[in-house]
Amino acid sequence: MKDLYVKNIENEGVVTMYTIQFTGEELSEYEKFVQRFKDSAELKRDYQIIIYALSKIANNGALERYFRPEGKMNDNVCALPVDSGKLRLYCLRITDKILIIGNGGLKTTQTYEESEELLGYVIDLQKFDSLIKSEVASGSLTISETDIEGITDKNFEI
Repeated sequence: MKDLYVKNIENEGVVTMYTIQFTGEELSEYEKFVQRFKDSAELKRDYQIIIYALSKIANNGALERYFRPEGKMNDNVCALPVDSGKLRLYCLRITDKILIIGNGGLKTTQTYEESEELLGYVIDLQKFDSLIKSEVASGSLTISETDIEGITDKNFEI
């Protein structure tokens, strides 16, 4: 089991963006992704495509067309970029106006399931997605148009 909490990344634009951070770690999952790939010469183009996609999402909404569906049919896991590339950033697309950004990495296999690293990121998001759904069902969290009310005040165990 891992403990995590949610941090607000951005409220500018039309989308509220969150990321997850595991208790005891210095950086959030999104910050780890940025630190790992922002200065990579080999992956510069792929990284810039993802960052550009995030800026478009912030301004236009977390619309389905901006994401590559990942995970299972009953979860909200998706990835950036929608086009091909070597780099993937995994997210939970809660609504058109709420996005939870996770971590990602280099995709060197046909599917994320074949990569231990990428599979780990997707499984963490799937567990968290399931937890959010049960917290909403129990009334502990409320999803409004642009916010998950109470999500940044809680610790979660996945």
